[in-house]
Amino acid sequence: MTVEAPVDPAVQHQRWWHSRWLQGALSLAVVALIFGFLFPRVADYGEVWKSIRAMTWLEGVSLGLIAAWNLASYWPMLTGVQPGLRLREAAVANLASTAISNTLPGGAALGVGATVTMQRSWGIPVSDTALAAVVGGIWNNFVKLGLPIVALALLAITGEAGAGLAVAALIGIAVLATAIAAFAMLLRGPELAARVGAAAGTAVSAVRGVLRRDPVAGWDERARRFRADIIGLLAHRWIRITVATLVSHLSLFLVLLVALRHVGVSDDEVSWAKVLASFSFVRLLSAVPLTPGGLGVVELGLTAALGSGLPDGTKNQIAAAVLVYRGLTWFVPIPLGIGSWLFWRTNRSWRRTVSARQQWLAGTADGTDPA
Repeated sequence: MTVEAPVDPAVQHQRWWHSRWLQGALSLAVVALIFGFLFPRVADYGEVWKSIRAMTWLEGVSLGLIAAWNLASYWPMLTGVQPGLRLREAAVANLASTAISNTLPGGAALGVGATVTMQRSWGIPVSDTALAAVVGGIWNNFVKLGLPIVALALLAITGEAGAGLAVAALIGIAVLATAIAAFAMLLRGPELAARVGAAAGTAVSAVRGVLRRDPVAGWDERARRFRADIIGLLAHRWIRITVATLVSHLSLFLVLLVALRHVGVSDDEVSWAKVLASFSFVRLLSAVPLTPGGLGVVELGLTAALGSGLPDGTKNQIAAAVLVYRGLTWFVPIPLGIGSWLFWRTNRSWRRTVSARQQWLAGTADGTDPA
């Protein structure tokens, strides 16, 4: 029997870096293609800049305030899915992870890793962070799948929905219903959760076997415990989590809508229902990680969807609004995230062990936002 030699960790690390460089090169190529070739076909950069400069200072300030609210609107959802997480901690971790997601290939996974690292230094168990990430991710995906359906229904009411959009709505309803049913099945009973966990463990073990690593074990029992934790969290907080998630998504939409109105695109030219539909569908498309934070993909998709069939002047205004919207929601979080990361690196007053944090929270009145 031949025993295969284990893979050198240095070789694995080198392969990982090579894959990252390849992802980065492909992402950069996609961004260059979009902004250098495709975007100029739907808008004129010179006219776009004129539309941006035509905004008054009052319009700029009001848009900036709405964008700031949008950034902060996500933090209550984070504290909702993670009892004991302070709002300030949610802000720092979220801004830092968003900066990573918006700049690095595969940044979403790296952003989760950064969140785990930061919260662990504050005495928050990894299991709590993982539970919050799963529940928050599920609720975000439910809203992402549900918003296009709502938007298409609104378009149908106003007479703007065609046959193609109706088919898309039916597909969306089917996907959303399937996702909800799958989640309900997972929570249905401990034995079913154990079978799902065991199946996932078998699949992961098979992949690890190819990589010449030891198989995983005990995933059935972990799935049981995880199911119990999810039920315990949702039993008392599902309304708060749902409302906070909806407010966060609609706040992001509001930034786009106000940007369109401030550059001069009226409701007669592009109705708010059409804006919501375009916003919702482009967000689904940008979930495919072609570029960090959907850079280029979102800008092109929104400009093309909103400007379809409109005069060139209106298309340029739409492009201006989209670029302002993306500047406020994609670019601004990057320097704020860098500052948050540096704050975490230098600030020691928040650092605690798990036991010290539990004692600290137990000494507060409500256990959610100690001074």
